[in-house]
Amino acid sequence: MITYKNHIEKLRLIKEGKLSLVENVREFLLRIEDRKNLNAFNSIFGEEALQRAKEIEHKIADGSYGKLAGMVIAIKDVLAIKDKPLTCSSKILENFISLYTATAVQKLVDEDAIIIGKTNCDEFAMGSSNENSAFGPVKNPVDETRVTGGSSGGSAAAVAANLCDVSLGTDTGGSIRQPAAFCGIFGLKPSYGLVSRFGLTAFASSFDSIGPFANSVEDTALVLEVLAGHDANDSTSIKTKTKSYSSLSDNEQKLKIGIPKEYFAEGLSSEIKEQIENVIQKLKEMNFSVEEVSLPHTDFAIATYYILTTAEASSNLARFDGARYGYRSKQSSSLSNMYKTSRSEGFGSEVKRRIMLGTYVLSSGYYDAYYKKAQQVRRKIKEDFINAFANVDVLLTPTTPTTAFKLGEKTTDPIEMYLSDIFTTSANLAGIPGINIPIGKDKNNLPIGLQLLANQFQEEKLLQLGTILQNEILTN
Repeated sequence: MITYKNHIEKLRLIKEGKLSLVENVREFLLRIEDRKNLNAFNSIFGEEALQRAKEIEHKIADGSYGKLAGMVIAIKDVLAIKDKPLTCSSKILENFISLYTATAVQKLVDEDAIIIGKTNCDEFAMGSSNENSAFGPVKNPVDETRVTGGSSGGSAAAVAANLCDVSLGTDTGGSIRQPAAFCGIFGLKPSYGLVSRFGLTAFASSFDSIGPFANSVEDTALVLEVLAGHDANDSTSIKTKTKSYSSLSDNEQKLKIGIPKEYFAEGLSSEIKEQIENVIQKLKEMNFSVEEVSLPHTDFAIATYYILTTAEASSNLARFDGARYGYRSKQSSSLSNMYKTSRSEGFGSEVKRRIMLGTYVLSSGYYDAYYKKAQQVRRKIKEDFINAFANVDVLLTPTTPTTAFKLGEKTTDPIEMYLSDIFTTSANLAGIPGINIPIGKDKNNLPIGLQLLANQFQEEKLLQLGTILQNEILTN
């Protein structure tokens, strides 16, 4: 298989006749089959991908191609593609076929990307290990006894195992950044509202973001450039000036870097801490300004996140009742019984746990004590970031407290599982962008990730510093 560093190099090879796009897609399909034990895909669009490759080769030859011409992309199975399965890795939707295409996916197609399939994930994107899928867990390509992280584990595994060029995932509390860290690749969560959520099956509507996984900052920036922009179909989509992220990543500006002291406390792996401290030292040697900052409400992030997201999930998932679409129980004896049995049989245990938690915190007598209070704390967490970004451009933190843990290691302890997201949930509470940068491996050869956070709609700063880390520090 001909290798290339990024999409720019791939496109050059195709133009020079050194790489056949059709053969490139065929090789990806063979690799998917060869590594099917990873369980990264729920569905594969082989014939369509090959046909599309032929069409795009002609477009490249005559110069009428789009920005992503020939980029092979996998899509998390919570995003709609017309006439394709949309399962959300749940039994309740296992036979559902989408009636329309998500805006984010359509934007990729319009720029001549090739969609190769839909990736496995935690059911309805609820999980930190991709062990909650109705179709089985996804295995980490680096070590198949380990988890990929969740909920976008299939998307992360597909890129890490070289089963596609790029993939799309969703991030509600770390579901792009955490799997990217566990699998050793780049993963970007954009600012809330920058990328349209139209066509995304909602988990928690005020948290969900769509973003890319890639093997380089360049491809991450290019895909973000295509995805970003206002969409009239999404009421939370922000009208902002479109930026050329793929060129902004080359900016030489010296950014001021903040190190949140709360992210380096007890519970962080000593190996992760040591490697991140090495990166910080190298940035200082390159004359970057680095200073310690405080995010004082960090300790409340996990509790706040799980109160608010379960509340939103209980509301969003009420539509899956067996009446209109999806799974319907054969045991139903009445309308109310049909609702109960369809949901009981169709949803997995983690989804049911979150629905019950969400219903509880929204219930009469508990709303003020839990949901309202959590909204107030969410604002405090947002203010922490506003204050920090008044003094620095970018925050540098660990992405995860540990490297990828063993399959089954945390499935019996939901609290321990939830704490896997301790460094990522705050960004979703605040609506700010974050990116995982792979910076090395631990003694077990498991990837270590570093997280960069920036103020809302300042993704270019993440990409600028990410480029420096990729090219100047991590390659030396």
